[in-house]
Amino acid sequence: MRSAVSVALLLLSSVGSTLVSSAPALAQMKLQPKAAPGGPETRYFTAIDGLMDGNADVILKETRQGKTVTAAVLDVCYPADKASDRKDRFVATLTVNGQTLSGSTQSIADKQPVSIKLTRKQSGDSFDFRGQITIGQAVTEVASSDNSDLSEKEFLDNQTTDDGITPQPKDFTDVSPESVGVRIKLDTAADFLKSLKGEPVEIGTSSLAVSCDALRAGEQTINLTVDPERASALLTKAKAMPGVTAAGWTSGAVEMDRTIRFAAADWSSGDKINKDKLASAISAVLARTLQAKPASATWNANTGKLKLVLKRPSGVYPALGLVENLEITALVSPDKPGSTDKLMLWVSSPVTSTSDDSAGAKLNLSDDSSGDEEGGEPRDDNGTIDALTKEFKGQRWDADKSVWK
Repeated sequence: MRSAVSVALLLLSSVGSTLVSSAPALAQMKLQPKAAPGGPETRYFTAIDGLMDGNADVILKETRQGKTVTAAVLDVCYPADKASDRKDRFVATLTVNGQTLSGSTQSIADKQPVSIKLTRKQSGDSFDFRGQITIGQAVTEVASSDNSDLSEKEFLDNQTTDDGITPQPKDFTDVSPESVGVRIKLDTAADFLKSLKGEPVEIGTSSLAVSCDALRAGEQTINLTVDPERASALLTKAKAMPGVTAAGWTSGAVEMDRTIRFAAADWSSGDKINKDKLASAISAVLARTLQAKPASATWNANTGKLKLVLKRPSGVYPALGLVENLEITALVSPDKPGSTDKLMLWVSSPVTSTSDDSAGAKLNLSDDSSGDEEGGEPRDDNGTIDALTKEFKGQRWDADKSVWK
């Protein structure tokens, strides 16, 4: 049996099923209206086994009159090279001659010549494909059996994608205040990214890879992390950039079960959050609940996150006098975009490691454990979130009722 290849989003840019060879990177296939009784019908195959060692993302669109294929378009997205995640793609209008589907085109990114010659055979409700697809000098033998086709409705039902961008959230309970997404046309993405050089913002490297979905859609979503106090200004700048089709907040680090809300008045200096005062207060609470001594508190200028390190004696081998290091990340932000008199505080679970901090020669220790042991998250942080709620006279989020309490 064939191995399934993932279905990717198919967007449309031309009437009928023709190759738009002059469009930069994005020839599209247009979905047809629902077939009238006895009229032409559109069907889809979303896998052809064996292409590019099984790494190709394939959409074969057929127009049929009864069981006779009258037109076909093959859309293939595939790895451009084995050393990276970069993708290339071709879209070819095929000539139908009985059971033979053939055509030629060139790949969109690398402009490689492409030729296709396939034989299609139907057996009941399944279809076999045999033949060759040549890209540049590379020849792929196609031998794909037991393929099932999809109706247009079934195909469309599988095309749902969501990058989670919320341009105007009512608050930060469903999206994260430091996490920003920018959806932008592929031909302007590079200029947008270059405009961020020197800016205090972090770019998610995984979002730089142009996926097959992005190639077909003609746009990609860039994920950014920024200090929540600068997020609105960054979004305003992004929305004014050429090619940006959407920008807003997305999901990120904040988990509501480890978040509190409290009045901003005592923790602000003018219109800015008093980060030094907050860091001292959070460190003091963590020192009590975790029975550890604060070692450092560092604010990340790009993301606005606070990294706290606390230390306490390790019980793993008392005679050695080892130290358990607890690293906690915190994030403080307004509780919603725009004007507000409330702040939110999210605090991560501690991540632990063990070190030899004694004077003189030291033991070199490796972190070779997992789960709830060293290097993982402790099972119990001694009521840290409740203690922070009390210290800040704050509220916890009730997930069942979707309210602060």
